[in-house]
Amino acid sequence: MLVPDCPRIGPSGLVAVGGDLRPTTLIDAYSKGAFPWYDEEPILWFSPDPRMVLLPDGLRIGRSVRRAVERERFTIRFDTAFDEVIEACAGARRPGQRGTWINADMLRAYRSLHRLGLAHSAEAWKEGRLAGGLYGVSLGGVFFGESMFARASDASKVAFVHLIALLRAWDFRIVDCQIRTDLMARFGATEWPRPRFLKSLKSALRLPTRKGPWVPDDVGRIWTRGLPGIKLKGDGP
Repeated sequence: MLVPDCPRIGPSGLVAVGGDLRPTTLIDAYSKGAFPWYDEEPILWFSPDPRMVLLPDGLRIGRSVRRAVERERFTIRFDTAFDEVIEACAGARRPGQRGTWINADMLRAYRSLHRLGLAHSAEAWKEGRLAGGLYGVSLGGVFFGESMFARASDASKVAFVHLIALLRAWDFRIVDCQIRTDLMARFGATEWPRPRFLKSLKSALRLPTRKGPWVPDDVGRIWTRGLPGIKLKGDGP
């Protein structure tokens, strides 16, 4: 099944039902601005309007996260524990939700994308243990954020800040946050009309895809003290 590029959608953003989670299907869906989100079959595909988007240059960092970054509370790594990150995201408790959309089929699907070098994890480690992180999909100049978790205060937020620093250094154009959350809004993400998002997506996908595993030394130690290129400001997260 190929996800249609539908100019008119309902208020929920549902654009397709059914299909499978093979890598080719997922890549086709993401390239058209859709993603899977369901707890029981059939698979549901969504392309929300509006869409929550963060420009790497527009990242805002509040006081508590700024302190955690500057004091180097966590060691940041990429793609060293993808399986552990996605499993932790699947098991994370979320207010107002009875369960998780990251079921066994989703775990297998995104592990397959990771093996292809298209799904990546940003990880915050403390004293040799994974304290928090997030994962998502990378195509062209777009990072599609999927989920995050934290076992220590600010861990996932610090991992996110370092991820944005990396994406900015690599000239990524947009970070897809999917739907509005207060956390992403505090980081500087804003809601875009779907046509604007799809236009920017099409342009950003023309850039070459940087396949993984992502190795920090490829761009130098940009996540060390001060995070060059990222302005720390605001009273956000």
